[in-house]
Amino acid sequence: MKKPAFSTLAAVDLGSNSFHLLVAEAQEHSFRVIDRMREPTKLASGLDEQGNLTDAAMDKAVECLARFGERVRSLPAGSVRAVGTNTMRQARNSAVFLRRATRALGHPIDVISGYEEARLIYLGVSHDLEDDSDTRLVIDIGGGSTEFILGRRFEPLMLESLHMGCVSMSVRFFPDERITKERMRRAEIAALQEVELIRRAFRKTGWQSVIGSSGTILSVVDILREFGLIKDGIQLWGLQQLRDLLIERGTCNIPEFQQLSSDRRPVFAGGLAILLAIFTELEIDRMRVSDSALREGLLFESLGRLHAEDTRERTVQGLIQRLHVDAAQAQRIAATSELLLRQVARDWDVGGDEGLRLLRWACLLHEVGMGVSHSQYHKHGAYLLANMDLPGFARGEQRRLAALVRCHRRKVAPQELQSFDDETNVRLLRLCVLLRLAVVLHRRRDESPLPDIQLSVDGDQVKLRFPEQWLEQHALTQADLASEADYLKAVGLRLKVR
Repeated sequence: MKKPAFSTLAAVDLGSNSFHLLVAEAQEHSFRVIDRMREPTKLASGLDEQGNLTDAAMDKAVECLARFGERVRSLPAGSVRAVGTNTMRQARNSAVFLRRATRALGHPIDVISGYEEARLIYLGVSHDLEDDSDTRLVIDIGGGSTEFILGRRFEPLMLESLHMGCVSMSVRFFPDERITKERMRRAEIAALQEVELIRRAFRKTGWQSVIGSSGTILSVVDILREFGLIKDGIQLWGLQQLRDLLIERGTCNIPEFQQLSSDRRPVFAGGLAILLAIFTELEIDRMRVSDSALREGLLFESLGRLHAEDTRERTVQGLIQRLHVDAAQAQRIAATSELLLRQVARDWDVGGDEGLRLLRWACLLHEVGMGVSHSQYHKHGAYLLANMDLPGFARGEQRRLAALVRCHRRKVAPQELQSFDDETNVRLLRLCVLLRLAVVLHRRRDESPLPDIQLSVDGDQVKLRFPEQWLEQHALTQADLASEADYLKAVGLRLKVR
């Protein structure tokens, strides 16, 4: 087994209700938690009517991440995985917030899709359970979304993410924290309407056990236990009696709710309404709980990457098979682009190992759009990669991969490469040049070996040198490179071939 490059890992969960930090010591197949931090940020409550995070909400979140940064800033690159979830998926100005947040934390922050969030939650929960062959239904109620996963052992079979969470539901139906029978009824109906969308598919597959995770469900368990309303797991009768108790008291701000933290009380009623709807619509008899969820899933994912078990690699290979990509041609181009990259690595910073991986994946998937149509296949491929659910990939990674595929042939679309920050723009353009050159050099699509090609860079000049008389003997390649020089000139690069 490959020895990890570092012994300490960290996971940061930028949730819609609170931010969490988990620091752990990496072990062979698991980890040992050595530090935890949690701060209520209520990021979801900071969205204005236009869907933008307010300055006050961003300031509070950045201050929290700066404190987290004091703990993890010194950890090596790649050892900290930080992800934003539903609120950051929704926020129209998330890019502005991400720049500030990344500086405060000292490590990159990815925004993940609802499906990727569900996959990581299942990964964390499944490692907390006995390794049996039962089909499990895992449910996680977050601040802005609720994830549903059917899986067996460590493999998810079905993933869904619904746009309802304890914060959004509480803001909508309990804005002043007053709980009435009518408000609770309307909240449950709204949640039922969401769960109804997935009921048929999930019930058709079925499950043998149900597991709940994360703050809302763990808080419900604490209160059920406080009032003696739990027996052999969460059951519907206990939830119904807890609902009646809340309606009777009219608020969660009562002495009897000692187990409920002050930041959890304003969003508890919305979370309970969602859980009641889930039990009712999916006809759940009993739910066990797990202390593990997204953060633990991030750590297990990081462990996998350390030991060359990267989910992203499996995703790429799966796409190659499913969309009938010419694997031999893709591998040829990947090998040549890597060879070219190593020749200019000293002069071109393309992001280290992550840049090399991104280039390789772009090479392997550059023809993925041919399954749609050969005409404009680079555009079709970019659209697929930007919009498909790709397990293991964060949204930013998908966008960068899609941009390389979009720009690997014909005119370089500057808007595709200039929609990132300046440093990423430069790196993507450089990776794009390497991909484009490899594609041109392998246009014949055969096994004929290439000659000894030398690539060097000097400022805006890209110099490609071939053995003497080789180009004269390969007129088509010479013509293709002349066309490529014109394409690169349009983006400020001069290709010199000799």
